[in-house]
Amino acid sequence: MRTYLVVIDDSPEASLALRFAARRAARTGGGVTVLAIIPPQDFVAFGGVQATIEAEAREHAEQLIAAAVDAVQQEAGITAQTLIKSGKPVEVVREAIGEKDEVSALVLATAPSGAPGPLVTYFTGQDAGTLPCPVMLVPGGIDIARLDALS
Repeated sequence: MRTYLVVIDDSPEASLALRFAARRAARTGGGVTVLAIIPPQDFVAFGGVQATIEAEAREHAEQLIAAAVDAVQQEAGITAQTLIKSGKPVEVVREAIGEKDEVSALVLATAPSGAPGPLVTYFTGQDAGTLPCPVMLVPGGIDIARLDALS
């Protein structure tokens, strides 16, 4: 089955990418895989503190995933697959694409202005030609009605 991979975080752009992917999947008979990334910690704290920080980050990722799954279900009537992975975002996305042959597109959204975002910059720049699937970009400043019409 054709699957759209969406990286979810707290940004409004991630919600746009998710909405686009859910609507496209519903129209094309595909699916959605939602990926939440737990970034590596910049420091190593004492054992108990570090464990608490990691547990809080995992809990936050699980909340993001739950909200995304609900949004996909509400928007498109599709039950999304989920992934929660720890690591550097670019490496985690590459790994997720490599593990799932059914990923037919990586769906990302740009910031409405300024720099497009680190994943967009990376996957449309220096590494654009090496992915085994297309990258779909949703403009961060797009009107929801226009997004819905296009998806």
